[in-house]
Amino acid sequence: MKSIREIYRIGRGPSSSHTMGPAFASALIKRENPQADAFHVVLYGSLARTGRGHQTDKAIEKALEPIPVDVEFDLETGNLPHPNTMDLFAYRDGRPIGALRVMSVGGGAIKVEGRSDADTPEVYAEKSFAEIAEYCKHRNLRLSDYVERMEGPEIWDYLLKVWQTMKAAVDAGLSVTGELPGGLHVERKAQYLYNQRHIDESAATRENRIVCAYAFAVAEQNADSGIIVTAPTCGACGVVPAALKYMQEQKSFSDEQIARALGVGGLIGNLIKSNASISGAECGCQAEIGSACSMCAAALAEVHDMGIDQIEYAAEVAMEHHLGLTCDPISGLVQIPCIERNAVAAMRAINALSLANFLTSTRKISFDMVVETMRETGLDINNRYRETSEGGLAKLYK
Repeated sequence: MKSIREIYRIGRGPSSSHTMGPAFASALIKRENPQADAFHVVLYGSLARTGRGHQTDKAIEKALEPIPVDVEFDLETGNLPHPNTMDLFAYRDGRPIGALRVMSVGGGAIKVEGRSDADTPEVYAEKSFAEIAEYCKHRNLRLSDYVERMEGPEIWDYLLKVWQTMKAAVDAGLSVTGELPGGLHVERKAQYLYNQRHIDESAATRENRIVCAYAFAVAEQNADSGIIVTAPTCGACGVVPAALKYMQEQKSFSDEQIARALGVGGLIGNLIKSNASISGAECGCQAEIGSACSMCAAALAEVHDMGIDQIEYAAEVAMEHHLGLTCDPISGLVQIPCIERNAVAAMRAINALSLANFLTSTRKISFDMVVETMRETGLDINNRYRETSEGGLAKLYK
C-alpha cells in the first residue's frame, strides 16, 4: 500500500475525484507539453454527468491557465475503464502534440492509462487488516507504532499539519453565514447549529449538536471551494475532524495524540482504498462517507487507547452500517445530501466507539470481510446511484 499521505490531501473542494483529480491531470499534461498553445479535455461517465455541479470544468481551466482549453462533456460514450475517465489533448498551432487518458480514482488520486504508478513507492507490505494485526501482535506494537515504523517518524509532522488544517476548516466554517454557491439556495447552517444552546440541554444533546456543527462547518467549506483535507475524500471531509475536535476539547487530548489517531484512521482508509474503493462514482457513497466513518471510528479508538481488536471492531461497525449507501447528489453539487451525511456519520463513528468498548469480544464480522462486502455491494449498485445524479434524490428533487 502507498503512504497515508495520499489519504490526507490538503486542497480545495468541492470534490476530490471531480475537482482535485482533474486538476492534477490537467497540470500533468501542461507540464509534459510546455510548448502547447491550446488544450482539449473530454469528460466521460460521472465526470461528464456531474462535472458542472462539481465545477470540474473550472478546475481544469484554472489548472491550465493562461492557455485556453475546451472542455467537452461526453454523456454517450460507455465501456470506460473507470466511471471517472477523461481524455486530455495538447495542441500547438492546431496540431496535436500530446495526449493522456486519465482515471480520477478517488481522494484526488489519478491513474494514467498505460503507465504504472511505480513512481509512488509502496510503503506497507501488509495488504489486509488481518496481516497488519498479526504483524503488530507478534511485535507488541500499537497500530500507530506500525504506521511510524512503515512511514518513518516524519509522518507525525505531516499529520500535525493535516490536523491544523482540519481545525482551521472547522473554525472557518463556523465563522461564515450565507448561501452556498450552485443555485440550490442552501444556507450555511454550522454557525446557527453551534449557537443553539439551551439551559436544560443534556450532555448527549450537546454532544450531538456540537459534533454536527463541526461536521457542517467543514462540509460547507468544502462546498464553497474552501481549503480542506480529504479524509478520505472531499465529499466526506467533515467526519474525521468533527469527532476528533470534539473529543480533543472534551478530554484534552494533545495534538500529538490526535496525530497518532489520524495515523490509524489513515491506515484504515488506505486498506479500504487498496482493497475496495473510496470513489462514489465507483462504489456509491458507502465508499466515501462509509469509509470516512470507519476511519473516524478507528481514530477515536486509538486516541482512547483501545487495543487492536477494539479498533478493528469500531472500524468494522462503522463501515457495516453504511453498506449500500447510494451517491445521488442533487444537481451534482456536494451539498444535498452530502453535508448532512457528514454530520450523521461523525455521530455514528462515536457510537461505533462506544460499541467497541463493550462488545468487541462478541464480534462475528472482520474488517477485511466488510471491506470486501462494500466493494461487491458498490459494484452491484445501479449506475444511477453512483454519482451520476440520475437517480434517487437527484432525480426526484424539483
